[in-house]
Amino acid sequence: MKTLHNAHHALHQGREEMFRGRMVPCHEVPARLDFVLTELQRRPLGALEAPALDDAELDAAIARVHSARYTAFLAGAWDEWVAMDPANALRDALPSVWPLGNRHAFRTDVLPQNFAARLGLFSFDSGSPLMAGTWAAARGGAACALAAVREVLGGARSAFALTRPPGHHAGPDFFGGYCFLNNAAIAAQALRDGGKQRVAVLDVDYHHGNGTQTIFYERADVLTVSIHGDPATEYPFFLGHADERGAGAGEGFNLNLPLPRGTNFTTWRAALGQALDAMAAFNADALVVPMGLDTFEGDPISGFTLRSNDYFAVGEALAGAGLPTVFTFEGGYAVDAVGTNAVNLLEGFERAA
Repeated sequence: MKTLHNAHHALHQGREEMFRGRMVPCHEVPARLDFVLTELQRRPLGALEAPALDDAELDAAIARVHSARYTAFLAGAWDEWVAMDPANALRDALPSVWPLGNRHAFRTDVLPQNFAARLGLFSFDSGSPLMAGTWAAARGGAACALAAVREVLGGARSAFALTRPPGHHAGPDFFGGYCFLNNAAIAAQALRDGGKQRVAVLDVDYHHGNGTQTIFYERADVLTVSIHGDPATEYPFFLGHADERGAGAGEGFNLNLPLPRGTNFTTWRAALGQALDAMAAFNADALVVPMGLDTFEGDPISGFTLRSNDYFAVGEALAGAGLPTVFTFEGGYAVDAVGTNAVNLLEGFERAA
């Protein structure tokens, strides 16, 4: 299994985030990727490479998933932030005002000139700081996802996009949950564009992949499945319920499997079985796995109780689907354990595949 790693990821290194009403040090840190990379060097599964892609090709792949006005905002956000006040160069940008979703409450079709208003327009939380290197790091992550797809379309059984910031909370025109570009969605769309007719996205992160669901919610060619903490009590709260089944042409092609805080591996594994059954019924010919490791019992912001050895079994089960598979690195904030857990999952997949 080739790993495509993001050489620019450390350019995105937030100082603080707003977490449950107070400013705290960021949970999403560069060491997350570094620990995985170190473990892959200790237990190699294949080549480790930084992707080399043409800028135009990368921009086109991003544009297949994200709106032009959103990516234009991300590309120029830092310069605008500093232009407001030179002192801003020493602090990250965090939103402080948002339009409500009700169409009679606030308008979102008119793009405000005020930077703070646009920062809120394109975000859904105050926990995702934006800094000088955010856009370069996010684009580097999209490049990893696209390069991983190239490997699979070229005949590889699997490939791993090892990148941060993560992606699965980012929607067509919004960021949040530490995510700016949706690497899993970019991979799924690239697989479709590369000739795969029916692509499944199986999100195993503790938190619901709300961005991915939003992107594909009205489509029948991409099945989105997410196993996650119940949004009644868990972030992102406002999406991820079991009755969200898709809309229009996509009705029946979205499956949410919310589980209560404290869920153990036996119960979680049963939900994975449901997800794999749904994929089989869909007759998918390719798979994208947003690979969150925050289901681990030691994760500081999550609530499931999987242990390190359980991830071998997760990988084995995913391999049992028999599909060409792209993994994208998502959550996992027990930083010291994230490398072991990630490589355990990938090693389990490789053994079974």
